[in-house]
Amino acid sequence: MIAGCLALNASYEPLTMVPLRRALRLVIDGKAEIVEAERGVPVRSEKRAFPRPAVIRLTRFVHVPRRFRRQVTNTFLFARDDYQCQYCGRRSNELKTRESLTRDHLIPMSRGGTNEWSNVVTACSSCNTRKANRLPAEIGMVPLHVPTEPHFVHLSWAVRRLTPIQAQYIRTFYGEDTLRELQKIEHGTPVRAAH
Repeated sequence: MIAGCLALNASYEPLTMVPLRRALRLVIDGKAEIVEAERGVPVRSEKRAFPRPAVIRLTRFVHVPRRFRRQVTNTFLFARDDYQCQYCGRRSNELKTRESLTRDHLIPMSRGGTNEWSNVVTACSSCNTRKANRLPAEIGMVPLHVPTEPHFVHLSWAVRRLTPIQAQYIRTFYGEDTLRELQKIEHGTPVRAAH
């Protein structure tokens, strides 16, 4: 069964994932139409039955600014950095019992740093404690990757699973490379487009 429903703009551009109830409410209110449905599993109310939506399309175009910015959250930060400490290289599943992934500011906030994408990296609690409020160069700890702000598509689907039908819309609008990045974020679970 599909966990969420892919919402497309009126132009068929993928926007975000929405819960099934929200998708059905949009369809019932005439604000969206079902583009793709899960076969053989209708959603029933007392008087009506609807196909279970996998993809819906809004009936009116919603403007999405190109410089779509998302606030830094640990969920998106860890997904951007592939759940890997940017100092020692260990992944979340390699950490010891009392360790965890944390957010580290390259320029510490106590020294004027900001909480922006270009200033934060994923760090295991041990590395974060060792670095403390020093600059990476002061302690010889260089991040594995230069931190950058991810494309909003990566943020929108960073913690979601796409079905093959939903994946084809991402591939069509954003290309194979973006779909591959999303699949990597989903921990290497390949999604093949329906043909």
